Amino acid sequence: MTRIYLSPPHLGTHERDLLIEALDSGWIAPLGPQLDAFEAEFAASIEADHAVGVVSGTAALHLALLVLGVGAGDDVLVPTMTFAATANAVTYVGARPCFIDSEPSSWNVDPELLDLELSERAARDALPKAAIIVDLYGQCADYNRIVPLFHKYGIPIIEDAAEALGAKYDDRPAGSFGAISIFSFNGNKIITTSGGGMLVSPNREWVERARYLATQARDPAPHYQHSQIGYNYRLSNLLAAVGRGQLLRLPERVEARRATNRFYRQALAGVSGIQFMPEIDGGRSTFWLTCILIDEQETGVTPDDIRQHLESLDIESRPVWKPMHLQPVFHGNPMREGAVAEDLFKRGLCLPSGSSLSEPDKERIVAELVALLSEQRTVSDRRIPGGTLPTAGSGTGKDR
Repeated sequence: MTRIYLSPPHLGTHERDLLIEALDSGWIAPLGPQLDAFEAEFAASIEADHAVGVVSGTAALHLALLVLGVGAGDDVLVPTMTFAATANAVTYVGARPCFIDSEPSSWNVDPELLDLELSERAARDALPKAAIIVDLYGQCADYNRIVPLFHKYGIPIIEDAAEALGAKYDDRPAGSFGAISIFSFNGNKIITTSGGGMLVSPNREWVERARYLATQARDPAPHYQHSQIGYNYRLSNLLAAVGRGQLLRLPERVEARRATNRFYRQALAGVSGIQFMPEIDGGRSTFWLTCILIDEQETGVTPDDIRQHLESLDIESRPVWKPMHLQPVFHGNPMREGAVAEDLFKRGLCLPSGSSLSEPDKERIVAELVALLSEQRTVSDRRIPGGTLPTAGSGTGKDR
């Protein structure tokens, strides 16, 4: 059978047409009308004022920190439950990522712990220079509680919405909550430009500053003159053309992933020992990836047992992010609590969630997962009579 990937690129005909248009125009370098149009169209799609296209979400994070003046000796608050790029970018500027645990109700950073961290730091005159708030697995953080905390102390928020394009919270789009916000167009994201990212902000000067730094910080002179260190971070005109085609289908891509999440919830609703990542109150997740928690005591299997079983059948799944405070490279960094994120990592698994996932593929994934659990239950039944396992498709589809 054809391999089922976790979150593969999903391309249509618009991308091809726009890419050919870009090729025919002769604009091949990281400048051109496709890039200008993509930045404008992307900004409009998320109700942002200004945007600059760059080579990756990581580059956008790096630029955001530079624009905000974060540098050597500064502290930046970062959720521990995130991809490494979030914390890595902080180290690029010589600052120190200081990690905060998740809340069980959304898996995103815990606002209560942020409040405690900020109040204790204020008391000892050691406030962070900035904070990066991550929208995890397609879901916005609890910004109604988070934003006032940082406004109180005048600390800017960088919203890392790399995983959440198309999500909403309190009827506002992901990317509209930070002083600066960033997105990723990596091949596994909701929309892709192969590699790419976007930095957005309501502050025109900050976006223009990011654009300047991303274009090798070239001074306005007829010769090549540089007064500051710059970076080769601009998105190419060709990849921007692909992004424009992808952006046209964003609502459809989001709905496809939400439909896949509903399918999994309904199909596995009656299966004991499986719990889904909750959807935050007041939010609309894209469910970029559908994530589950496995109770080993109830199922008789670990998440890695499931991952290896699916892999043997050419079905890709993946553990949830390993918390940053458990990463060897960040050993010894400040950490507030951590038990929630550690538990999520221990029990979590991401299921195939691509927007091109077919109904037969979804049914195959669930059938193989249920078959594994049934096999384990059968072994248990030999010792404990009377156990049964509901079949896929039973139940209400609600979170367990």
